[in-house]
Amino acid sequence: MNDICQIPTERLLPNPYQPRHQFDSEDMLSLADSIKENGILQPLLIRRINNSEYFEVIAGERRLRAAILAKMPTVPCIELDCSSQQSAILSILENVQRSDLTFFEEATAVGQLMNHFGLTQTEIAQRLGKSQSALSNKVRLLKLPPDVRYFIESHNLSERHARALLALQTEKDIWAALKIITEKGLNVEQTERFIASLTDNTPKVRRGNAIVYKDVRIFINTVNKAIETMKASGIDAISDKTETDEYIEFRVKIPKTAQTATPLKVLTAKKA
Repeated sequence: MNDICQIPTERLLPNPYQPRHQFDSEDMLSLADSIKENGILQPLLIRRINNSEYFEVIAGERRLRAAILAKMPTVPCIELDCSSQQSAILSILENVQRSDLTFFEEATAVGQLMNHFGLTQTEIAQRLGKSQSALSNKVRLLKLPPDVRYFIESHNLSERHARALLALQTEKDIWAALKIITEKGLNVEQTERFIASLTDNTPKVRRGNAIVYKDVRIFINTVNKAIETMKASGIDAISDKTETDEYIEFRVKIPKTAQTATPLKVLTAKKA
C-alpha cells in the first residue's frame, strides 16, 4: 500500500533505531516555519505497529518533529509493509545516507547494522556507496568511551581528532590528552603529532646490522616531517591519511606548478 495518507501526529512514534540524537533547535524552528508556509513536500515513510492504530516512523522523524512545532494535526505518510527488523535497517540506512549526522552517530548506526542485524561491512559499504576502509574507520571510533565521545562532540573536535586518540591505551591517558588538546586549541596535525609523541616508545629488533622498527608510528612521523619540510620550503604539499585495522595509507599530492597538483605516491604501511 503506497498511497499517501494523512496520519495524526500523536499516532506516530519514533524509530528506536534512529541514529540521530541531536536535532538543532534553530534548524527545527526554520523547518517548522517552512512547513507552515509550504507544507510537507516529502511524505514520511511509516509502518503499522502490530495491527494497532499506531505507526513507527521509518524515515522522516525530523519532519515530524518540525510539524509538531508547527502545530500541524496530521502529516502526509506512506505506509510500508515491512517487519520491525526491516524498518530498523531502512531507518538506519536512510539516516546514514544523509550528510548531517555526526561522525559518532554514523559510527553507531553502522555498528547497529553489524551487531544487531548481522550485516557485513561489505554489504553496508555496497548499500551506502562507501568504501570498507571508511566504514572500518567509523566503527573504530566506538572504542572510545561514551563520555569521551560526548566531550569530543560538545567541544566541536573533528573525526580525525577522535581517531588520533585511539592510539592511547587508557581512558586516563585520553582525558589527559583531551585537556591539552582543548586548552591549547590543537588542530588535527598538531594533535596527531602530540599523540605520536606520547606513544613514541617504539620497540626495536636487530636484523643483521640493521635496526628494524616494529612500530610503524616512527615511519608515520617521518612522512609527516617530510611533508612539513616541503611546506616550510614553500611547496604546497597536501596529505591525507586513511587508517584501517590492518593498514595506514598516506596519499600525498605535490604540485608540479603553481596551478596544478598531481598525486605523487600512495604510501601504505601494514600494522604489526
